[in-house]
Amino acid sequence: MSQLPTSTQYDWRTWFTFLVPSLVGVFLFMTPVPTGEIMTIPIAVMAKAIQSYFSDSAKIIITITICITGVLSFITSVFKPKVLCNIFLINHLFNVSWIWLVTRLFGMAFVLMTTLQIGPHAIISENTGALVLNDLLPVLFSVFILAGLLLPLLLNFGLLELMGTLLTKIMRPLFGVPGRSAVNCVASWLGDGSVGILMTARQYEDKHYTQREAAIIGTTFSAVSITFCLVVIGQVKLEYLFAPFYLTVCLAGVVAAIIVPRLPPLRFKKDVLIDGSAPDANAELVPQGKTLLGHSLDVALAKAHKAPGFIGTVKEGLHNAFDMVFAVLPVVMAVGTFALIIAEYTPVFQYLGMPFIPFLELLQVPEAEAAAQTIMVGFADMFIPSILAAGTIESDVTRFIIAAMSVTQLIYMSEVGALLLGSKIPVNILELFIIFILRTLITLPVIALMAHWLVG
Repeated sequence: MSQLPTSTQYDWRTWFTFLVPSLVGVFLFMTPVPTGEIMTIPIAVMAKAIQSYFSDSAKIIITITICITGVLSFITSVFKPKVLCNIFLINHLFNVSWIWLVTRLFGMAFVLMTTLQIGPHAIISENTGALVLNDLLPVLFSVFILAGLLLPLLLNFGLLELMGTLLTKIMRPLFGVPGRSAVNCVASWLGDGSVGILMTARQYEDKHYTQREAAIIGTTFSAVSITFCLVVIGQVKLEYLFAPFYLTVCLAGVVAAIIVPRLPPLRFKKDVLIDGSAPDANAELVPQGKTLLGHSLDVALAKAHKAPGFIGTVKEGLHNAFDMVFAVLPVVMAVGTFALIIAEYTPVFQYLGMPFIPFLELLQVPEAEAAAQTIMVGFADMFIPSILAAGTIESDVTRFIIAAMSVTQLIYMSEVGALLLGSKIPVNILELFIIFILRTLITLPVIALMAHWLVG
């Protein structure tokens, strides 16, 4: 292990490069600020402002973006013209495998049908394609632009190295992941789960996480924001129970984060980097003669010393933003719409929920049969279980359980699942479904116990 320079050997410029961008990043992504009656983070406030500014034209911009992606992906992937493939950014964004090409073309077809209101009602209805296009994609579009441009503040100037080294002794034994993943979790918790996934994907591509670590962090630590939890508990009309509700969500989430990574399929993911190489086994060791804090500062300052300048940071931010907007939006449109069609127009999720009836009865959950129908539909969209519970279930205990479960299940295809599939994080849809089931089975007993104690 090569000896790093100590913190006293760096000049004020390196300290400035470490402190200023990192503190700005912490403020934007991790500092709670009040907006009306709720707390959120500045990046979410800025995203809302962008969303509001483009509210009249957002649908058209998103439709054009997804269509450009579909057309250029088809031309670049099928015909591979040199004039396009020789341009690095175009080749990177649009030269994709056949499965992603098909997904992007479906996304283009769905968004055109929904925008023009032509085609089968099952695709363009307000509960399927229109829900994704009108409610979800404008939010993601604004978050992608800001997160893409501003994530380098968190990633490139030493903050993650500092936190990663300091928190390794907590995160590694408990969850099997590097300490730097705590930053992803906090950004998700205070802001938005999609931000956590985007951070994880970027760090995986930059060889900071192994395949196993990226899969664990993407499916476990991209937690639902406090803001969204308020929306969910409000939907089931239990706002007065928000504090115990959020305590329950946090407890169940920690239990799942400890257990799920130790089970298949996450357990069997390879501990190799994105290019197949082995990670540095000594990366997290504290050298002899150094304190943990001193070594953390040394690692952070070494990163800041090698950080790109202003122009390099802006270029990376733009590359990130293009990557997110062009690569992920079509996947969310395709996968999200398809999942909602299944949930809305077929009994698939109801049948899948039937085996949970005895489990719910064992946990003494009132109205177990009605509750079971909401369990599996959360795989399509996190908000649907609460909508169903509000309309069909009388018991406060059961509505509390369904609301908390829908949040702790975490994997839903209208956003988180689609984002994971659209990234390079090594998980497929079958693995996501298995993780969803595992999280449900593990968190339900915790939630039911808390609900009987706090609500019953």
